[in-house]
Formats: sequence, structure tokens, C-alpha cells
Amino acid sequence: MKYNKLVRDKIPEYIRKKGGNPITHIADDAEYWRKLKEKLSEEIEEFKKDENIEEFADLLEVIDAIADYKKFNRDEVEKIRNKKAAERGRFKDKIILDES
Repeated sequence: MKYNKLVRDKIPEYIRKKGGNPITHIADDAEYWRKLKEKLSEEIEEFKKDENIEEFADLLEVIDAIADYKKFNRDEVEKIRNKKAAERGRFKDKIILDES
């Protein structure tokens, strides 16, 4: 079966233990960035479909990988997040904007 998708680091080992023969390669930066964005979309779709904690954890794993790749400082991200929350609020009040 052909995949051509980004997988977790231990997946090839898992496939070998199950008797498979994974064919893999290491992505260069451009391919890795492209595949991270594809994986983000994939995980969003899976979460939308199943809405469970496992899919949510997968989504966070990809977001963490993106943050690492983009070298986003977690403290700085949190500052920006809190600044936006202070200025514009969060999403806790369930407000739907119908018109403006």
C-alpha cells in the first residue's frame, strides 16, 4: 500500500514488528513543511469526524511539531494568545456573529 505521508517516528519500527517492510525516506525541509501542513489538515478532519480525546491529542502533536519546525517560542505564543484574549476575548461565551 502506498502512503507518501508523514508518520510518527516509531511507525516504521511498528510495521517491521508486524512483519511488514516499510519503505521510507527522510524529508528535506521543504517536503517536511508541506507534509506537516497536510498532516494538520488530516488530523483536523479526523477530529471533526470522531471528536474524541485521542484525535485531539493527535492534533496537538502536529501543532507541537509545527511550533518546533517554525521555532515558535512557546512563551511568546502564550503571550500573543493572552494579548489577543485580553483585547478580543476567547471563545467561551459561544457568540455567533450573524451580521456586521
